Amino acid sequence: MVNKENVVAEFLSKRRSVTVAKLADPGPSSDILESIIEIGLRVPDHGVCGPWRVQVIRKDGQSLLGDFYADIFTKENPNATDSQIDYWRSRPQTAPILLVVSCYPQEERFHKAPLWEQTLSGGAVCQNILNGVHAYGFSGQWITEWPAYNAEVKKFLGHDPGIDFYGFIFIGTALEYPSERRRVNANEVVSEWP
Repeated sequence: MVNKENVVAEFLSKRRSVTVAKLADPGPSSDILESIIEIGLRVPDHGVCGPWRVQVIRKDGQSLLGDFYADIFTKENPNATDSQIDYWRSRPQTAPILLVVSCYPQEERFHKAPLWEQTLSGGAVCQNILNGVHAYGFSGQWITEWPAYNAEVKKFLGHDPGIDFYGFIFIGTALEYPSERRRVNANEVVSEWP
C-alpha cells in the first residue's frame, strides 16, 4: 500500500543542490559529518568492492589547497588577472566542509564487478552524501571543475595521477535557496518495452 504522506519521498522529490557561492557556516559537526558519510556509503556495491575513498578537508587544509590551486592556475594561465587567481585561491575555501571523493577500483574483482559498475557505485556515493547532507538540514553541491582532472592536484592530495576523482562536495548552510530549475521530465526519457 502506498503511503500518500511519505516524508522520505517528499524530501527526495524536493532535494536541490545549493551552489558553492551560497554556502556558509555553520557546517555539520564531526559526528553529523560521520553520519552523513555513513549514509553516503549505503549504496549498491556489487561484490563489496568499496571502490571509493572520501577525504575530509577542513579550513586549514582548504587554505593549503587554495594556495596550490592559485599556483597551478597562475602557471597554466600566465595572463591570468589577480581576480581570477584569487577566485581559485578562495574556491576550495568557500564552504565549511569540502569532501574529495575518488575512485579506487578493485581490479582483482573486475570479473565479478566490472569497472563500469564500480564507477557507478562511486557516483551513487556522491548522491547519497548529498542526500545525507540535506537530511541533516545542511546544503551542498557536488562539482568537478578543472582541479578534479589535474594530475598535480591529485598528487597534492596524496593520490596517484591516474586515479579519477568523482568530484568535490561542498557542505555548509545555505545563505539562500535556489528557485526550482527546469529538469528532464520522465516522459522525455522513459519508455516501455515491448
